[in-house]
Amino acid sequence: MTGTVPYTVTRKVGPVEFRKYPAIILASVSGGSEEERFSLLYRYITGQNRTSTQIPMTAPVITGEKIPMTSPVISGEDEMSFVMPSEYTEATVPEPLDPRITLRRVTERTIAAIRFSGTAEEKIVREMTRRLLAVLEQEKITVIAPPFLMRYNSPWTPGFLRRNEVGVEVSGT
Repeated sequence: MTGTVPYTVTRKVGPVEFRKYPAIILASVSGGSEEERFSLLYRYITGQNRTSTQIPMTAPVITGEKIPMTSPVISGEDEMSFVMPSEYTEATVPEPLDPRITLRRVTERTIAAIRFSGTAEEKIVREMTRRLLAVLEQEKITVIAPPFLMRYNSPWTPGFLRRNEVGVEVSGT
């Protein structure tokens, strides 16, 4: 069974949950196709790392746009991240063999999320993002990072059983 990152729901407005997440470590890959990014990360957690450690899969798998840390921001490139299990720290998480995989710690944060089932097709993700941002605007909640997609199930799970969410980091909740 896949572990899930724990969170605490602090507030709910219609279909939107406001959640407090703990600090986590992400293994991320940017660029290439979604299949290539997933494959690289999957190989990393199945032992292609400096210690040949098998790392348990943790949900969600996060995809979004990687925003360059320069100004002005013109565009980013697609990024996919696997969340490392909570027993790992920056000092103990296995080092990737592939230089395209980066590890980074994300501090505790508040995420606003809206859930949907089915496949995460671009059209559906855009609509769910629009709904999420409309609630945040209505509630006068400040968005502090670009929206991202969180997928909780394997690609082999039938669409009607899949759990997907669009999330965005917020402040002021």
